[in-house]
Amino acid sequence: MNPVSKRDYYEVLGIGKDAGETDIKGAYRRLARQYHPDHHPDDPTAEEKFKEASEAYSVLSDAQKRAAYDRFGHAGLQATGQSGFNPEAFTDFSDILGDFFGFGDIFGGGGRRRSRAQRGEDVRYDLEIAFEEAVHGMNAEIQVPRMERCDRCQGLGSEPGSKAAACPTCNGRGEVLYQQSFLSIRRTCSTCSGSGQIIRNPCSQCRGQGYRQVHHKLKINIPAGVDDGTRVRLTNEGQPGANGGPPGDLYVFLKVRPHPFFERQGSDLHCTIPVNIAQAALGADLEVPTLEQPYKLKIPEGTQNGGQVRLRHKGVPILNGGGRGDLYIHIEVKIPTRLTREQRKLMEQLRETLPVDNAPTEKGLFEKVKDYFM
Repeated sequence: MNPVSKRDYYEVLGIGKDAGETDIKGAYRRLARQYHPDHHPDDPTAEEKFKEASEAYSVLSDAQKRAAYDRFGHAGLQATGQSGFNPEAFTDFSDILGDFFGFGDIFGGGGRRRSRAQRGEDVRYDLEIAFEEAVHGMNAEIQVPRMERCDRCQGLGSEPGSKAAACPTCNGRGEVLYQQSFLSIRRTCSTCSGSGQIIRNPCSQCRGQGYRQVHHKLKINIPAGVDDGTRVRLTNEGQPGANGGPPGDLYVFLKVRPHPFFERQGSDLHCTIPVNIAQAALGADLEVPTLEQPYKLKIPEGTQNGGQVRLRHKGVPILNGGGRGDLYIHIEVKIPTRLTREQRKLMEQLRETLPVDNAPTEKGLFEKVKDYFM
């Protein structure tokens, strides 16, 4: 599975690889304020930049994800199941400002940090299919690696019969308060990663994670007319959400193997049929392949090299629409490189009967060249 081509996360946030937690959060806060969708409701570009910055922040602000990314890049995150886009994690702009400046504590807030429901990450799956399967459609069965709640601990992370203890560093708050002048700054507790709990007796099956990786079997319908790079979305088949949030989606990216004879351009097909000089001059009846049954094609007399014949509705079905494209047959006149004695004699006789430019009513070739340079 190849990860989607993405920009470097440090480049997205405009920071160096030695940036600390405060620098990362400050860079993201600046971009979030600049591109938040609530401030640009009619600008899809701003929304994409906001999502890109959010994804970069979600990785670089997590010590484990950042270590994997620094070592292996995007491919490392994909391989460990930590990649993907989670737009719901940072959509509350007031939470970002509040978390960074501690507004809740300034105005008498505080208390235990509220665990927000978060949407699960989206998952990408690359599927290679044959050219004919893309044209006619197909049903496929795939196995997608994803995380599922541990059956043994029911997602709690502790061995059955035991419970998690309150984090001694933050006393179960999930945050640590730092006093700077008259400001109380809240930061996520590094000991419990903001959960407020420490698992003393981790589950033997999931090792305290609460989730385990499984290969989930899914059946997917590939509609007729898909092309290379087409994306098929399976709702709620991505990674599970946190704190009761909905799961993400699964995106199946299709790679279509090329056909040895046909070349596709949109919904149209193109192919090249070779004919000899006699067939081109005299005309011929040929049988040419199509995506279904062979088609009997009549080559008209005097067909020139590069001529084209169009067969309507013999192309690819239009995806999510009606009708089909066309099939374009390109004629290639093949000139023999070797002739038998008899063939050479016949060609010589033919040469004597034909004018040089095959157009006696027009100027000869040499006269045209002379006129061009005069």
